[in-house]
Amino acid sequence: MREPLIPVVPMSHTAHIRSHRKPRRNASTLAMRTGVASGVLSTLAVAGAAGSANAAEPVTQTLELPTLTADLATQLAQSADATQQAAANYELQAERDAAAAKAAKQAKSDLADAKNKAEAKKKAEDARKAAAAQAASRSSARTVLSASASSNVSAPASGSVATVIAFLKAQVGDAYVLGGTGPNTWDCSGLVQAAFKQVGVDLPRVSQDQSTFGTPVSLSNIQVGDILYWGAAGSAYHVGVYIGNGQYLDAANPSKGVLIQDLSGYPATGAVRVL
Repeated sequence: MREPLIPVVPMSHTAHIRSHRKPRRNASTLAMRTGVASGVLSTLAVAGAAGSANAAEPVTQTLELPTLTADLATQLAQSADATQQAAANYELQAERDAAAAKAAKQAKSDLADAKNKAEAKKKAEDARKAAAAQAASRSSARTVLSASASSNVSAPASGSVATVIAFLKAQVGDAYVLGGTGPNTWDCSGLVQAAFKQVGVDLPRVSQDQSTFGTPVSLSNIQVGDILYWGAAGSAYHVGVYIGNGQYLDAANPSKGVLIQDLSGYPATGAVRVL
């Protein structure tokens, strides 16, 4: 009896290894792969359709870009204009502030000048009033001295010396001015000349000549009304009149003016007698 034959199927040389066996494809796997393939094809189809549909859209987008660019340029230009205007405004404000500060400084300086001028004017007016009051006082004193001169000075019976002394005392307080001959400013020889002119005696104008006019007397024998001089006779640099009690009256200098002084403080060089 013959045994049935078993077909021999050739196998791979790695078929005995499980990991190298080719897996069998069942129906579910095939169905899944078929679905995936179908999905991919559908996606591609949709993408293709979308690509076809979008192919015409870039024209619309390309047309909108110039509009956006123009708007942006306009905005940039407006921003630049605004920045420039702001800078101009700041510069104008700075100029106004500087001008205001300069004007304020000038106003302050003008105010100070005006104040100083007003003060100087007031001082000048006060000085003028004081000088006028002083002149009035001296004038009044002259009147009183003239009335009482005879009782204050031991003079000859003629009264000529008393008149000279009264005139001299009435000038006390007047200013010394070189070359002055009155009525309110004197130098030394101008005052002496004016005093003796009151009694009709015409003296030379300058001290050098007055020191040699009349009769020379020693300082130990001087009398009221004698002319005193400083320096040598004929070249004297200063003159005054002796008024008694060791005192003399003269127009001394710009700082002292006309006043009465003691001979002990400034001894004379010599003396002459006119009356």
